[in-house]
Amino acid sequence: MKTQFNILLFFFVFTMFAACKSDDMIYKDANVNPVNALYEPVNNKTIKLLSSATASLYFNWEAVRVEDSGAALYEVIFDKVGGDFSKPLFRTTSDNNGYSNGATITHKVLNKIASLAGIDPGTTGNLIWTVASSRGIKSALSTEKRTISITSLNGFVDIPGEVFITGEGSEGGSTLSAALPFKLTAGGEFEIYTKLEAGKPYYFTDRKTGTPRIFYSTDNLTLKEAAQSAAITPAKTAVYRINLDFSTATLSYTEIKSVGLWFSPSNAVILNMPYQGKGIWTGTGVINFKVESWGKDQRYKFQLVTSVNGSDVTKQIGTLNGTDSPPNDASAPSYYFARLLANVTQWDDKWKFADKVDGKSNTISLMLKGDADYTHTVKVN
Repeated sequence: MKTQFNILLFFFVFTMFAACKSDDMIYKDANVNPVNALYEPVNNKTIKLLSSATASLYFNWEAVRVEDSGAALYEVIFDKVGGDFSKPLFRTTSDNNGYSNGATITHKVLNKIASLAGIDPGTTGNLIWTVASSRGIKSALSTEKRTISITSLNGFVDIPGEVFITGEGSEGGSTLSAALPFKLTAGGEFEIYTKLEAGKPYYFTDRKTGTPRIFYSTDNLTLKEAAQSAAITPAKTAVYRINLDFSTATLSYTEIKSVGLWFSPSNAVILNMPYQGKGIWTGTGVINFKVESWGKDQRYKFQLVTSVNGSDVTKQIGTLNGTDSPPNDASAPSYYFARLLANVTQWDDKWKFADKVDGKSNTISLMLKGDADYTHTVKVN
C-alpha cells in the first residue's frame, strides 16, 4: 500500500512540474491597442488660461481593447509642434489613477507646460498632444495627435515659497546645497543682494536639495521655468540687487557700485564700506560726532550708488523702525533693522550712534541677507 502511495505521489509531482514548464504557465503581458480617436479638446482649440486654481480643461479619447479583456492605463503626452513625443515636454496620467479615458488638466499645469515649450508669459503658442495606452509593460502610442493653442498667464500660477541662486557664477558656486537664499519681500516677489561673475553661468531654484525647479531668463527681463536645465551668463562682474516677481514673470537687476556710511550732520558719506560677500558690506574708521550749540549730532544712515541702465542713481538705506534716540547695550536687535528708502534725504529715517562710538575707531557692517532681517552692526574697536 505504501509503495502504491509513493508511486502516485511521484506521478502527481511530475505532472505538476511538467505543467509548470509548459508555455501555458508563463506570464505574459497582454497586448494593448493604440487609441484610435481623440475627442476633446477639438483640434486647434484656442484656450486662454485663467489664474483660478479650479480652472481646468478636459481631455477625452476613445477607450481601447486589451488582449486579456483587462483595463488599460492612459497617459496624456505633450510636445512641441514638430516633435514626435519620443522626448515629450510633459506627461500625466488620466483621471481615476490612469484608468479613465479622460483627463482633467488644470490651467496651472497647462501654464507650466506652455513655459516648458518656450511660450513666454502672456503670449500665445501651440502645443501638440496625444495619448499612450498601456497594460503592464506593453504600451502603444496613438497615431492621432492634436494641436492646442494656449495663451499663457502673465505670471506663474505655481509660485515658489522660497527661491535660491546657484551656479558657477554665483557666490555659492555650483554646489546646490550652498545656494544663497532670496528674501521674500511681497507675495510672489523676491530679492537678493549678491555678486555675480562675468562669463560664468547661474540660475534660480526653489530649493537646495533634490531635483528643484529651475528658473532663468534669456533677456534679463522675463522670468522662465526650464524643463531640465538652463542658465544665465552675466556680462559684467559686479554686486547686484536682483528682484524676481513671479506674479508677472519678470526680473530686474540693479548694480550696487558702492556703499558708504552717510553722516547726516555732514550731509555726506564719511566711511566707505567695501563688499565682503553674501550681502555684507563692512568699513572701519573713527567716528566723530558733530558738535552743535545744542549738543552733539550723531545721526546716520547708509548711502548706495547704484547703476540703472548705465546711469548712476543714489539710494539710501535707513531705519525700519523710526527712532530719535541713541541705542544702549540693552536695546533690542530691531533697533538696527534696515530698509531701502524711497527717497534720498539728509535727516529722515536715520539712526543715532550710541554715545560710546564718539571719537573711537568703529567697525560698521551692513547685512542685507536673504535668510535674516536686513540689519547692521556698530562695533567699537
